Amino acid sequence: MAEMDTSSGGGHKKGPGVKKSKKLSTRVDLTPMVDLGFLLITFFIFTTTMSQPTAMKLYLPKDADKPEDQNKAKESGVITILLGKDDNIFYYEGQLDNSASNFKSSNFSEIRNVILDKKARTPEKDLVVVLKPSEECTYRNVVDILDEMAINVCKRYALVDISAVEAQLVKVSEAAGAAAPAK
Repeated sequence: MAEMDTSSGGGHKKGPGVKKSKKLSTRVDLTPMVDLGFLLITFFIFTTTMSQPTAMKLYLPKDADKPEDQNKAKESGVITILLGKDDNIFYYEGQLDNSASNFKSSNFSEIRNVILDKKARTPEKDLVVVLKPSEECTYRNVVDILDEMAINVCKRYALVDISAVEAQLVKVSEAAGAAAPAK
């Protein structure tokens, strides 16, 4: 609490008839203020909400009655993108046929147009992009293709292991591309 200190008087003035006035000094005790500060700190700590962890939103598929029907997609709405080495990209629409006539090659500068073209020709609820990185593709290529999915606002895509037939087809196509003369 604040208290008045009346102990020592002020300076002595000389002369007749001069009244001595006592100089009062004040001293403020701040101990209760420290207690109040700690009470306020604890009050605000207990009443604030803790920050919620932020996470990426996942769009999960709806549950189906039969487990075998859960992951089915229309063949006309599926595009499969295979990632090879040296920034090579191969893709096909629907299922890969035996003659591999629908198997095409591309690169990162052209794949956006391929995805946008497929997106324009397919209803949004039917479009599914299947991403299959090969063993030779780099981590950067996987991140780049995932970025393409975000840029093109493809809501339904899956990162899946490449099959043996597809991996062999990618190797053969890369070997044929390397053997072709550069123009």
